[in-house]
Amino acid sequence: MTAGKSTALTGIGCVVVAGLCFAILDSITKIVVLAIPILMALWVRYLVQALVTTVVLAPRHGTTLWRTRAPGLQLLRGALLVVTTLLAYLSLRHVPVGEFAAIVMVTPLTVTVLSVLLFKERVAPLQWLFVVGGFAGTLVIVRPTGAHFGWAMLLPVAVMFCNSAFQLLTGRLARVDNAATTHFFSGWIGAMVVSLALPFAWTQVDSPLLWGLMLVMGFLAATGHFLLAQAYQHAPSATLMPYLYSQVGFAVIAGWLIFSHLPDGLTLAGIGLIAACGVGSAWYTAQKLREPVG
Repeated sequence: MTAGKSTALTGIGCVVVAGLCFAILDSITKIVVLAIPILMALWVRYLVQALVTTVVLAPRHGTTLWRTRAPGLQLLRGALLVVTTLLAYLSLRHVPVGEFAAIVMVTPLTVTVLSVLLFKERVAPLQWLFVVGGFAGTLVIVRPTGAHFGWAMLLPVAVMFCNSAFQLLTGRLARVDNAATTHFFSGWIGAMVVSLALPFAWTQVDSPLLWGLMLVMGFLAATGHFLLAQAYQHAPSATLMPYLYSQVGFAVIAGWLIFSHLPDGLTLAGIGLIAACGVGSAWYTAQKLREPVG
């Protein structure tokens, strides 16, 4: 096996394990937010994530870890992440884990549309076909005219759009700050923002199990994001993108094992369409990157 293939496989492995971490994180989150205020769960998650990130990254990067050339953008990104996570927790209180994960995974396709609207980037007709297919899959899951439709089904759609804006902002910050600095600020800004609202939501939690689950949430979040960062150091995003959709499969399995929920046939078709369009879009991007320039 060549060194290039070995490195790519390492990146793919990191992405798949990260997807497993996020699927388990979503399942645990659903258990926790059904029992305690969402802001409490957010606070513990961000505090643990920030502490773990600092312990892991500070020895490696030293004082450069908290030196940023764009403090305003870092603050905006951190606040946007809090909003995205808050909406995600609200979603998981009402929406099955598998359906939630599938809708959120439309994010890369939404980023394509926003890149056209905001930055006037050119998109090939085949890419537009994948985008339309991904949104069609979302409509199949949400089914706005169906009997099972409720306002809660709009929450993961809101998460998708907030996450898309978050990803665009992350791409902009990547040009001025290193990934470790951005990861560091994400955790601590989130912890500080939620801490301001915590007194209004604090309640007594006597269950050691719930506290333990909240701590696990923080560790899983930190681990998942760390693995993603490692993955992108080993392989390009076009190579890794198809494997991000493994999270949807893990989420469906977790929803079945933990909550005894299995999506119906139409929902599974929508999930499959989203995954197929996401993988197809990644494949097309990879093919374009291989084309010779000039």
